[in-house]
Amino acid sequence: MSTKPIAEAHLQPESFEWTAESKATIEKIVAKYPAGRQASAVIPLLDLAQRQHDNWIPLKAMDTIAATLDMPRIRVLEVATFYTMFNLAPVGKWFLQACTTTPCWLRGSDDVMRCIKDKLGLSKNYTTTADGQFTLLEVECLGVCANAPVVQVNDDVYEDLDYELTAKLIDDLKAGKAPEVGSMSGRKGSMSKDGPTSLVSLKDSDGVPAWFAEKQASAGGDD
Repeated sequence: MSTKPIAEAHLQPESFEWTAESKATIEKIVAKYPAGRQASAVIPLLDLAQRQHDNWIPLKAMDTIAATLDMPRIRVLEVATFYTMFNLAPVGKWFLQACTTTPCWLRGSDDVMRCIKDKLGLSKNYTTTADGQFTLLEVECLGVCANAPVVQVNDDVYEDLDYELTAKLIDDLKAGKAPEVGSMSGRKGSMSKDGPTSLVSLKDSDGVPAWFAEKQASAGGDD
């Protein structure tokens, strides 16, 4: 994994101010915490700043967050640099976060990464295509292991990918149309591709376990 980059000085804006909409959201967020504990809101405010500023957080935004929460600027920077969810330099319109942890690797994440390299020329973290449309980040576990391999695009996760389906995903994004979120193979739910292998009694009895159906019958009713 490469070190998270911080935007060079010429890319940093001279100022950052909350929009009226963001201010209203901040008021609701900070109200959730006890008086004097407003620094606990640093993560949601970092997320808010990133969404307001084209999916990345400039240094001036961190200064503004520090002032808003009455906390040292370095504490904001410490949090922002720790979590991979926060971008400290510009990223593409489509931010590809490809999981290569063990479950995804066993299910073919190498093919997904190969497709991203073949289609977009991206193989290193935080690299962006020349047209500014795509940025790549290899990540550790997106929490959708049952439907591996997966890629998160901005806020959405696409599952059950292989080389061809990853290519389709990229082509659709290039065309400006994000596919339906979830399984790209059409699988429903988080079950084996061959069908359910556990809790099959729920499936076979139309949602009612067999033991419960027998109990209902012996009791002579549905209660």
